[in-house]
Amino acid sequence: MVRKLAFGLVACAMVVGCKGKQTQSDANIQTSPTGNTAIESTPMSFDPAGSDSGKIDGLVTVHFGYDKSSLDAASKKDIATNVDWMKKNGNVKVQIEGHCDSRGTIEYNVALGERRANAVKAYMVSLGIAADRLSTISYGKEKPVANGDSEEAWGKNRRANFVPAQ
Repeated sequence: MVRKLAFGLVACAMVVGCKGKQTQSDANIQTSPTGNTAIESTPMSFDPAGSDSGKIDGLVTVHFGYDKSSLDAASKKDIATNVDWMKKNGNVKVQIEGHCDSRGTIEYNVALGERRANAVKAYMVSLGIAADRLSTISYGKEKPVANGDSEEAWGKNRRANFVPAQ
């Protein structure tokens, strides 16, 4: 008898507990005055470029070849432009963001983006920028500036951006 009573109490507690629990998806369902339900949709505020690079005179985006983190002559010229900007703005710190195209795994692209950002940082330090004014982050393929599966889109996404931080 006690066993049946205990089982009944546990069953009731579970039903009451489940009834009161609201899931995340239930919380987003809105009922209109007509009784229809709709899922609340709020547009995301997201800058796919992920940086101010190219939006601030004097800071330019550095681009990379496919599966490369080494700096070519054009990259070094672009970095020199950013170094000049930093020397003129001596109180500003900069975060260097490493990005990749859509090919490859998430893990591989995060590592490649990190190598790209660190290569840019090392070159900037060699040109006289204090290392403590530079930080790096890798977004891998998560923040493309160009969508699509073409060499043009991929080329735009293989980059390092520069975000001033104060």
